[in-house]
Amino acid sequence: MATKQPPPLMKKHSQTDLVSRLKTRKILGVGGEDDDGEVHRSKISQVLGNEIKFAVREPLGLRVWQFVSAIMFSGVAIMALTFPDQLYDAVFEEESVNSKTPIRLYGGALLSLSLIMWNALYTSEKVIIRWTLLTEACYFGVQFLVTTITLVESGRISTGAMLLLTSRILFTLITVYYYYQVGRRPKKV
Repeated sequence: MATKQPPPLMKKHSQTDLVSRLKTRKILGVGGEDDDGEVHRSKISQVLGNEIKFAVREPLGLRVWQFVSAIMFSGVAIMALTFPDQLYDAVFEEESVNSKTPIRLYGGALLSLSLIMWNALYTSEKVIIRWTLLTEACYFGVQFLVTTITLVESGRISTGAMLLLTSRILFTLITVYYYYQVGRRPKKV
């Protein structure tokens, strides 16, 4: 019985042929640019996604601002919970408060917001950082409006209240600046 010998193994020319390799990659859908201008090295990276897309290019001072915000929120919250009379007196320069409950509730709400601020400090996800900054900007804006309305209704303008209003405008501007900086699309290099 004569067995037929297989032909000798021949080296494929497509491995060394550059045009053939480019055609193969084009058919597979790898190596070309997508709509965002990113070049995928493999089909797996296309399917799984590119996590670099979600990384945040942080503006200068963002983490410092987040840290300062978390400390401010925590400090005012603890002061409102433990010393509601002194906090009220510092802003409105009035000795007595009718009820300590609203100020303590305010402290509890601030403490909850401070927990969000502390957790956002340790994340690198763009969406979470932006939502935290938006929450902070809304808080400062609402606090500015409420304090202004209260001062207009009472007819008294205190030094502490004016300092609070000025700081709230400044903090709102800083927070909105970082909110837009984090949301910007990175420049393609």
